[in-house]
Amino acid sequence: MALPDRDDLLVAVERSPRAAAAHDRAAWVGLFTSDGRVQDPVGSQPHMGHEQIGRFFDTFIGPRDIKFHRDLDIVSGPVVLRDVELEVAMAPAVTMFVPAFLRYDLRKVNGDWKIAVLRAYWDLPAMMLQFLRSGSPAMSPALKLSQGLLGNQGLRGTAGFLTGFRRAGARRKTVVTTFLDAVGRGDTYAAGRALSPTAAMTLGDDDVLDLAELRQQLRGVSWSKINGAGSTVTVSLASDHGRGIMFADLPWRGHLINRIRYFPA
Repeated sequence: MALPDRDDLLVAVERSPRAAAAHDRAAWVGLFTSDGRVQDPVGSQPHMGHEQIGRFFDTFIGPRDIKFHRDLDIVSGPVVLRDVELEVAMAPAVTMFVPAFLRYDLRKVNGDWKIAVLRAYWDLPAMMLQFLRSGSPAMSPALKLSQGLLGNQGLRGTAGFLTGFRRAGARRKTVVTTFLDAVGRGDTYAAGRALSPTAAMTLGDDDVLDLAELRQQLRGVSWSKINGAGSTVTVSLASDHGRGIMFADLPWRGHLINRIRYFPA
């Protein structure tokens, strides 16, 4: 089977920030398959199907201006990854800057690429802390956000959003950076100590790697951005082979990595 055309996928994905900037609800919702799913942030309750995705738009996108500052795009099969900073205008005097990684899983429907799954990896507690540091100007947009959550999502949906506050925090990030530091030094023993006995490692989603092969991919590795969303730590990397994004999954119980997916640019 031929691989999807990179440019076609990027064009399909770019429709999302364009529709968001235009506050075009119908266009944005229409980018998704009928069974599409949005999880934003990862760790929160997903929004399933066009009706729920429309309510997500009404709650988080429609009422505010969002700019996408792109740093890196990676295409892997029918998946597009974006390393971005989101500039979110909550009110005239309150603008948030949210470091994020976006993952779009696309599927062709009647000859057109549609988004089957959108996952946004960003740190909800860190964003809320930034928001609260705005002081009194944040009070009005905070009230509007709360009203929008309850009005569009109801109590169950609001509770589902708040589950995003539970995310891989500083301790789990340290496990991941310790692993990367060991990999960069070529210390396979120390790197292996950060992995669970059954840890799976892949290039992209599917190409299985062993630790030696991953070490080769990440020779000379350094990292510039790291965040936690749900049980996943996501890192923007640079190595002798170029740039990439790594997803490291850690269980809620225990502090060893049980899955690594590395996507080179």
